[in-house]
Amino acid sequence: MKPPIPAWRRAAAILLFVLAVVLGLTQPAALASPAPAAQPALRADNPRQDFLRASVGGLFLHWGLRTAPAHTSCSAWEKDVTDGGWTPGYWVKEAQKLHTQYLVLATFHSRLGYARPWPSKIPGSCSTERDFVGELITAAKAKGLKVILYMTDDPQWHAEGGHEWLDSSAYSAYKGTNVDLTTRDGFGQFGYDNFFEVMDRYPDLGGFWIDNDNAYWESHDLYAQIQRKRPGYTLSNNNEDTPIMDMISNEQKTGMSPAYDYPQAVYTAQPRLTEADFKLPSTGAWWYGGSDPAVDRMLTLGRLVTNAGSSVKALMAETAQVNGTFPANQAAFNTFADSYLDPIWESLHGTEGGGYMYGGLKPGFWNDGAHGVTTIARTDPNRQYVHVLTPPSTDVLRIRDNGYRIAAVTDLRTGAAVSWSQSGGVLTLSGLGGWDPYDTVFKVTTAGRQGILAGVRVSASASAAGHGGAAAGDADYGTYWDSDKTLPVSLTFDLGSARKAQYIGLNQREDSVAYARSDTEQSARIKDYKVFVSQDGSAWGSAVKTGQLPSRRGIQGIDLTAVNARYVRLEVDSTWAASTDTTRYKRLRIDEAWIGASYATAVKGAQS
Repeated sequence: MKPPIPAWRRAAAILLFVLAVVLGLTQPAALASPAPAAQPALRADNPRQDFLRASVGGLFLHWGLRTAPAHTSCSAWEKDVTDGGWTPGYWVKEAQKLHTQYLVLATFHSRLGYARPWPSKIPGSCSTERDFVGELITAAKAKGLKVILYMTDDPQWHAEGGHEWLDSSAYSAYKGTNVDLTTRDGFGQFGYDNFFEVMDRYPDLGGFWIDNDNAYWESHDLYAQIQRKRPGYTLSNNNEDTPIMDMISNEQKTGMSPAYDYPQAVYTAQPRLTEADFKLPSTGAWWYGGSDPAVDRMLTLGRLVTNAGSSVKALMAETAQVNGTFPANQAAFNTFADSYLDPIWESLHGTEGGGYMYGGLKPGFWNDGAHGVTTIARTDPNRQYVHVLTPPSTDVLRIRDNGYRIAAVTDLRTGAAVSWSQSGGVLTLSGLGGWDPYDTVFKVTTAGRQGILAGVRVSASASAAGHGGAAAGDADYGTYWDSDKTLPVSLTFDLGSARKAQYIGLNQREDSVAYARSDTEQSARIKDYKVFVSQDGSAWGSAVKTGQLPSRRGIQGIDLTAVNARYVRLEVDSTWAASTDTTRYKRLRIDEAWIGASYATAVKGAQS
């Protein structure tokens, strides 16, 4: 345990905090308790991230020379695009139907002919005379959306289809030295020049979506230069969590159960900006190849909702044809989504994922086969939503309340009151039926949290440098305890005096997948555990609880037969990752852990 904090240091900390409140740098609610705050302030490295943090998702457009029917002539492709009636307003309108806030245009793509849909002064690959990028930015801006430009780092497909798509001779002449665009270094130079040309041309561009790093860019400090030259641009990277970039995207993850629960495959902890990019026609290529596969409504809507329920942005890919229009099945889905999402939009937009760092009811696997997520309003943590994507086999739904006092429950679509009760840490909805085929949404009004002990000090039996046990009880999700790959390992909670302990609450760090995706990509979460109590911190006796936690995302609770003690110890004996995953084997990280002295009770007179 740490020694007591000197009075002068506590006073200085309080003075600094008050100053921060006055300046608007933090919220007074942080004073409430060292227990997990209901809604800590969003952490942003830079205001440029604001639009992404406020977004639910984007429309991903793979469209270029090799869109069917493929072209090898740049001018012929441009003519067919224009003669076919391409208009930027169509893409913007379709993005709005999907209720997305940004568009990512992937034309300068290694598999689509490396076309640049803007008039470039840099030779080396297809460049159009018409400024498709500029037109799209203008049209999107008029509707409050942003455009992000995809940039590839990969020259390996330069001769795909038997045609050479890159012109090293022309680029070499432009540079005054020999440059081979088919090498990563040479292509890196070409891409580097194009980044700067785009920045010069389009101050209103939202940023770049990069697939992936190129050594030339890194050695020439490209990303820092972009941030200096265009401080409003965001940078996203595909499948690589590059610290200097604003967001990591996770491409087409599959294999989880249920199949729509995309975040189970995400391995980046909040508040890092995270995106899931996936195809709406779940079969076929990312770009239009001449066919019109069906869009699985349940899979697509489920992915959209579960990503929102984990504060992950959903980047949905559709396959535009040469003239820009979408095949019939995708167009029909967009029209359906437009009307389907409207009645439940308040539960997705302006919210964060529930059961994580922003507070909220427990998401994930509920009773009788039910599954779904919860969301919590950014501006009002007492406004929460339960999204039931897979209904229970009964007419009852039980959800861990995470210490929230329940005041009311209604069906969001109809406004009808829902019969409910609250006891034992659980919100129970009963008499349910008439489930929506995709997402039944209940609006839950709460009245704050109850029963979580304040003033609890946390220590650990082992810790990695800079990530001590105290970080698991500091109400700060920007810090975490790391066990330094030590097992067994324990967290000890000092309640200050003998007090009632009803349950342990845990938010483990969401920096690993939630299931065994492969031998080397596994879950670093608690498996087998024991709980001990003590009056003096020395004599512990036998475990008062033993068990196994499931490998699940979000808030986890360990219920105890109510005991009175000064010290509570959680001993972790094993974690879920196998030894084949050397990175996560025995690794354990916990963002926040707390003691509940009692379960929350319903608002008086509210229970139905």
